[in-house]
Amino acid sequence: MAKIRAKDTKPEITLRSTLHRLGYRFRIHVKNLPGKPDIVLPKYKTIIFVNGCFWHWHKGCPEGRVPNTNSKFWKKKLTRTVERDKQHQIDCISLGWKVLTFWECEIETKLSDVIERVNRELHG
Repeated sequence: MAKIRAKDTKPEITLRSTLHRLGYRFRIHVKNLPGKPDIVLPKYKTIIFVNGCFWHWHKGCPEGRVPNTNSKFWKKKLTRTVERDKQHQIDCISLGWKVLTFWECEIETKLSDVIERVNRELHG
């Protein structure tokens, strides 16, 4: 588990490089915001979280499942992660930020839809 990355994951880098190519400028992993968001677009007062399907328990995704071994431990761990994610979103919204969350599987399979949603949210 030590090799599991918390930052700079492949989906995160893919989204960041695409946004940068489109001319968006952003900061990454801002420590003074709740949850240390993956991407922060200060100009648009928008935060983007990139969630891994397994680690953030993406319902309906084949990767977002509780492992069969030691399932009690994993269910508790993943439930706590989902609760923490919700609290981070609430905290960011209360600070006046717009929050977008994208899943690893979305970025890997439907990147154009993700970018379209980002554009729509930022430019109305």
